[in-house]
Amino acid sequence: MENKAKLLIAMRPALFDMLFAEAQQERLRALGDLTMQDCEDNLSEAQLTRLIGGKDIVITCWGTPSFSDAVLAAADRLKLIAHSAGTIKRLLPPPVFANGRRVTHAAAAMAIPVAETTLLLILLCLRRFHKIDRAFKDDGWEAARALTPGSELAGMRIGIIGAGHTGREVIKKLNALDADLWLYDPYVSETDAAALGLRKVDLETLLRACPVVTLQAPATAETYRMLGAEQFGWMQDGAIFINTARPRLVDQEALLAELQSGRISAALDVFETEPLPNASLFRQLDNVIITPHVASVTHQARHRQGAIITDEVARFLGEGKLRFEVTRVMLETMA
Repeated sequence: MENKAKLLIAMRPALFDMLFAEAQQERLRALGDLTMQDCEDNLSEAQLTRLIGGKDIVITCWGTPSFSDAVLAAADRLKLIAHSAGTIKRLLPPPVFANGRRVTHAAAAMAIPVAETTLLLILLCLRRFHKIDRAFKDDGWEAARALTPGSELAGMRIGIIGAGHTGREVIKKLNALDADLWLYDPYVSETDAAALGLRKVDLETLLRACPVVTLQAPATAETYRMLGAEQFGWMQDGAIFINTARPRLVDQEALLAELQSGRISAALDVFETEPLPNASLFRQLDNVIITPHVASVTHQARHRQGAIITDEVARFLGEGKLRFEVTRVMLETMA
């Protein structure tokens, strides 16, 4: 047993059980000696510092404290941090990558449900079935039919801002439905965009030309409030704006003002203040679909998170390789 890797599960046991199916838990136990935290509260920095000594691999998730200098000083054997969720910036500051430590994450697990939600919201906005349902129940057949006709997705020009994990899933689904896809992403080449079936354009061109715009870019210093009053002003009258990405990319007051004017409509899953306050003006607008940051929440995605991380640990221990590795250089352009 002395040669087995030492693994720390740095998350609440109930969360571990939710993400890691029994088969995955058995695989991890076969791969190494597991240490579980002994409480159902999120670990404190001091608790993580105490537990991390002597561990080769730490599996983290929502609620794991940041890897501070004190935590890293105690991590005398740490070789791999495997994050069972998506964004790692708060959790893993740049010093984590020193001394040969490596990082992987499960962001790809959540790309599928977020892309499905994005597709659903686009279709709802184009066909207005949420409004038709409400009108039918409240006011009857004729009132509901008065909200038709809607618009088809096939042939619709749709602008996609960002082609990361989720953006590419959105692209795949929309391509399958014959949409006309335009892309703004400075990190995707013209050649790669063409291979994905996209027309690559600058941001202003995309916003002016596309009746539907979906935001899929990561939250970075570069993308902070990339969409403000000027950018929303470029959008066509009657345009649809979808945000299933991050609220930091959007000037919320500018978006609210544009929506209050009634010139555009939107579907929003993320907000600058969460939970969204009851008094929020977004809740009072009929031209906005709002959902409480649940685009990624599916049973399958949760289990896929655990499966990805189990596979990554096995791959690392067996071959020294990682499929979803995160490097120090990647932090600048990642969510």
